[in-house]
Amino acid sequence: MKVIHMLMHDNTGAGKAAIRLHDGLLQENIDSLVMTSHKSLDSIKILRPNKSKLLYKKMQMLIMNKILSGFGVKQNIFSINLLPSFVNQDIKFLSPDIINLHWIGWEFLQIEELKKINIPLVWTLHDMWAFTGGCHYSGDCNNYINYCGKCPQLQSSQENDISNWVLKRKIKAWQNLNITVVSPSNWLAKCASSSSLFKNVRIEVIPNGIDTKKYKPISQSVARNILGLPQNKQLILFGAIAATSDRRKGFHLLQTALQILSQTNLAESIELVVFGASDSSNSFEISFESHYLGKLNDDFSLALVYAASDVFVAPSLEDNLPNTVMESLACATPCVAFDIGGMGDLIEHQQNGYLAKPFDVEDLAKGITWVLNDQHRLQNLGTYARTTVEQKFSLEKQAKKYLSLYQELSQTI
Repeated sequence: MKVIHMLMHDNTGAGKAAIRLHDGLLQENIDSLVMTSHKSLDSIKILRPNKSKLLYKKMQMLIMNKILSGFGVKQNIFSINLLPSFVNQDIKFLSPDIINLHWIGWEFLQIEELKKINIPLVWTLHDMWAFTGGCHYSGDCNNYINYCGKCPQLQSSQENDISNWVLKRKIKAWQNLNITVVSPSNWLAKCASSSSLFKNVRIEVIPNGIDTKKYKPISQSVARNILGLPQNKQLILFGAIAATSDRRKGFHLLQTALQILSQTNLAESIELVVFGASDSSNSFEISFESHYLGKLNDDFSLALVYAASDVFVAPSLEDNLPNTVMESLACATPCVAFDIGGMGDLIEHQQNGYLAKPFDVEDLAKGITWVLNDQHRLQNLGTYARTTVEQKFSLEKQAKKYLSLYQELSQTI
């Protein structure tokens, strides 16, 4: 069996999750390939466009940036996938049995091109774009359930705005599409099944997987020594791509929670560690030491940071099944997060972490305090965190579930 994974980037959160699935399938002796527009990993199994197509992709991005900016929209939160990619030529040449779509926004594939792919499609959702009128996360807007229009992210008061047009294109182009949707989280599966686009489409829940040999418990003192972090403090960890500048990741809410903690008996014993940013990007002050580690791209460095920390905090406003939380749990570091999105699939409240009431910073601070205040409890939380990943989120389990799905679909052709 040959499977092709299609994704815009191989080094984003969605890209990392896709590459992990690809690696898991390779370990199961499946002929797995990746097609991406932005290749950063050194692998012959990851394919990128030739020079002429790369030039075309750059032109696409420039054109779309101008179009979207004309409507006051940032490209990183909205995709219309208007221009052709000509990717079908490559698909025919490679002749796969299954196409597994991943994150394909920002003009990776034209919406109308999907109906021209005459082999079974599996679409792994990494955000909400597949069933919305262009946004990747809808916030408080549920228009996608019926029909998009008056899009809050476009600041539009028009029924027939871009979001309405994009959703109509999807509905028209994807009728009778041979597609199976896979959601890593129960939350996103529920959103997809309630949407006007996917309400009659088969939707499976298969959690992302992680290599538990790369992400594993390491001696905390050794990890701190390597990273130059203090041995005599309790370390609160936060991290993401564009950690402090992407508002969706909630750093501003963590800062408020930390301000609350600075007024408690923990103030003298805790310090903050951040990866994915070199500074806070604002002037918000907290009264204890902060360590900004910048971007960490390799698994070894990330595993060290999780192992060095006492608790990982993920104060996201919206999230699917965050890699960071899974990575932290795999390294036996408990997690605190708001009870939103797929967080509850990963974090079992007061078993391997703490789920705070959504956007209640006092409860977030309470959760951090609860984790850190009892060393015996902290150790038990970490032990169960590791067990959670081994039992539910191993790469082998994920790959076998996808393989079973692929085999079923390929036999129905």
